[in-house]
Amino acid sequence: MLLSIREAAEYSNIGINKIDEMLKQPNCPFVLYVGTKKLVKRKAFEEFIEGRVAI
Repeated sequence: MLLSIREAAEYSNIGINKIDEMLKQPNCPFVLYVGTKKLVKRKAFEEFIEGRVAI
């Protein structure tokens, strides 16, 4: 259900720095903050990636 930044990078073949940059964007639909830790909502992340031509 939730992925760490490293797991999301391995899952999607996108670099850790790029995913971290995407999570910092305002109104990011797939970020969940647990304290200061950022987690990636897997389903929302998949939908976001599917709707993009380039990242």
